[in-house]
Amino acid sequence: MHSLTLNSPLLYTTWLFSSFIHSFFSLSLADPRITQSGLFCGNSTRFKDLIPAFVKEMGTLSQLITNAHFATYHLNNSPIPIYALAQCHGDLSQTDCLLCYAASRTKIPRCLPSVSARIYLDGCFLRYDKYNFFQEAVSPSLDSRKCSQEKALGSGDESLKLKFVTNVGYLVANVTHKAVENGGFAAMGIEGVYALAQCWESVGEDGCMECLEKSEKAVKGCLPSKEGRAMNTGCYLRYSTDKFFNHEGELEDAHRFSGLLGVTIGIALAAVALLMLCLLAAYARYRNLLIKKEERINLEKISISFNKSSLNFKYETLEKVTDYFNPSRKIGQGGAGSVFVGTLPNGQTVAVKRLIFNTREWVDEFFNEVNLISGIQHKNLVKLLGCSIEGPESLLVYEYVPNKSLDHFIFGKNRTRILNWKERFNIIVGTAEGLAFLHGGCKERIIHRDIKSSNVLLDENLTPKIADFGLVRRFDADKTHLSTGVAGTIGYMAPEYLIRGQLTEKADVYSFGILVLEIVMGKRCNAFIEDSKSILQTAWQLYRSNRLDEAVDPCLRNDFPVQKASRVLQIGLLCTQASVALRPSMAEVVRMLNTSDCVIPPPNQPPFINATLLEPESFRRFNRTNSFVSNAATKLEVFSHSSSESSSLNSSYRPSRSEELRQE
Repeated sequence: MHSLTLNSPLLYTTWLFSSFIHSFFSLSLADPRITQSGLFCGNSTRFKDLIPAFVKEMGTLSQLITNAHFATYHLNNSPIPIYALAQCHGDLSQTDCLLCYAASRTKIPRCLPSVSARIYLDGCFLRYDKYNFFQEAVSPSLDSRKCSQEKALGSGDESLKLKFVTNVGYLVANVTHKAVENGGFAAMGIEGVYALAQCWESVGEDGCMECLEKSEKAVKGCLPSKEGRAMNTGCYLRYSTDKFFNHEGELEDAHRFSGLLGVTIGIALAAVALLMLCLLAAYARYRNLLIKKEERINLEKISISFNKSSLNFKYETLEKVTDYFNPSRKIGQGGAGSVFVGTLPNGQTVAVKRLIFNTREWVDEFFNEVNLISGIQHKNLVKLLGCSIEGPESLLVYEYVPNKSLDHFIFGKNRTRILNWKERFNIIVGTAEGLAFLHGGCKERIIHRDIKSSNVLLDENLTPKIADFGLVRRFDADKTHLSTGVAGTIGYMAPEYLIRGQLTEKADVYSFGILVLEIVMGKRCNAFIEDSKSILQTAWQLYRSNRLDEAVDPCLRNDFPVQKASRVLQIGLLCTQASVALRPSMAEVVRMLNTSDCVIPPPNQPPFINATLLEPESFRRFNRTNSFVSNAATKLEVFSHSSSESSSLNSSYRPSRSEELRQE
């Protein structure tokens, strides 16, 4: 990592110049304005497969708004079309725009799985729906206003009250007029009252005028409240006695000369600043060339080291042993690529995975990852033998596990045999031991992120082996959590990971709990299938009525130990609790499974019982964490680097009781 320090004369000069500007002017700090004005969830339709499409839609929208204040996106290759629109207010910087959008994206999942939702923050707007609403300006059913309960200072005096009402009326009329003329945005102030108007870029000039005219009438109805907001389909209008926007706008005052002097000084300093920025850019360009040269040298060293490594497989060799990736040799397909079986020249049968992404730009990270995983050996983990990075695509080479994955044995329509209770129990214990080893048995804690039945392979003795380490993430010893791109399978993903992107080893514990229920009950996880009772709901209801044994797979024909089966199901429920802190570690799970006299705590109700019960209250439990601002820098980096990454911005927002009732 290269950094620029004040030891450089150029940077010292820049720092000195910045200090002068800061001391010369009294500048207001930027504010992304993430206070929530209104969240409105559609309650007419809920759709079972909306969650994956929503994640994809928001990821693409994040990429589109990275360098703009406005973005729209239409996802049509999903079971239901999704249209989304994001708009930041014109006074926000691009950084504040990203922070505001990130906050709105974190809060709007409270409406899922509703097919429509709108959220107004004081600095931005986000909406998704199942139809093209981009040019809608007003709507009798959707437009709303919000008035503060506090009256303006002095409103008890009739003369002052009249003056305040007159000033607000004059101000909002002018700010709406100027917004239409200025492309959809204006901010103004007069005699202690401030106003901001913002239209969505998609509604056009006529739509902007229609929307703001309606908004003007709406906020005037708030008087004499000290603050009023109109939240319409195509625009946002706000007045307040507090200055809330990030620049002076067109404040009217009597000191015109002072204003002109400030402008003159500002232009002079801007010219100096431009010169300094040019010099800084030239210096940064020079340093960048040096960094790239050093990286190229390091990359050559890595390639030489890799060619000498025992982990290196020649691409031509792997291509030949798989019969040039003949479809007849294909044995699996995952999110990261397809898997083929082949026999090496030494007679060893291997599984070769073709990765669907290019690794040439991150060969260093990829090689280190292979080094890490290849050093892990455990009877319940599929061993990674090596890789190839020098061909047209990247390949991973694993040991070959002859039997199919676990899902073929418990869900397959054409399954040749039914697993008995002992076999199922051994698979559960083996998988738990493999995960416990990843979390704490090897040198570095490793999180798998995609534990599910298709990623548990069975060897000739039905010993489980956890596969597909393409999604692993390492955890440093001093880190308790990592915010990263959401990856995994809907239904198995822990709620705090799905909604906020917060990843800990407890996300694997949640996925394991779902897997336990599937193995014992013989049913697929269907947590988001509408009008269908999920396995979580079934197990929870039977647990509450002390009838957990009734959840066991009927195919076992009552040939199982009732008490032991109920105990295993209770452990599965314990792993799927909403609270991360209440879930046991995998080491504790192994102890509970292997020790019959170990006391199992009573579980709390699991989250996401099914789509129809996915209400805002469920999301509120997961959002009561640290403040948004403490994680802002991390979030901005996430949004800037990957469209597929999901914001892990935490929210301290707690809705009022009236908002809860309206959402419910």
